[in-house]
Amino acid sequence: QVQLVESGGGLVQAGGSLRLSCAASGTILSISSMGWYRQAPGKQRALVASITSGGFINYVDSVKGRFTISRDNTKNTVYLQMNSLHPEETAVYYCSVLIGGSRYWGQGTQVTVSS
Repeated sequence: QVQLVESGGGLVQAGGSLRLSCAASGTILSISSMGWYRQAPGKQRALVASITSGGFINYVDSVKGRFTISRDNTKNTVYLQMNSLHPEETAVYYCSVLIGGSRYWGQGTQVTVSS
């Protein structure tokens, strides 16, 4: 069993910043990929950013230059620094990890960006 605990969501004004954290615990041998997804009301869940164990990083185009994903392998934790947030980025943000071919999800954390 793998558990993911997210933190760092909240309410911020447009142009503001938030930092999300996600810690994985449980039976973990090796995490091949860690990432953040978001789901706005009425929309599908979509990838925001991901980082592999080797450090390869992928961002959705809309967040490039504003968001930074990082991970601490010693703590099995992934972070998402979000700067210059836009109101349309209001969503539930989910942490996800890939372990041994299985994908696990966190419970989600709400990010609300007011205009």
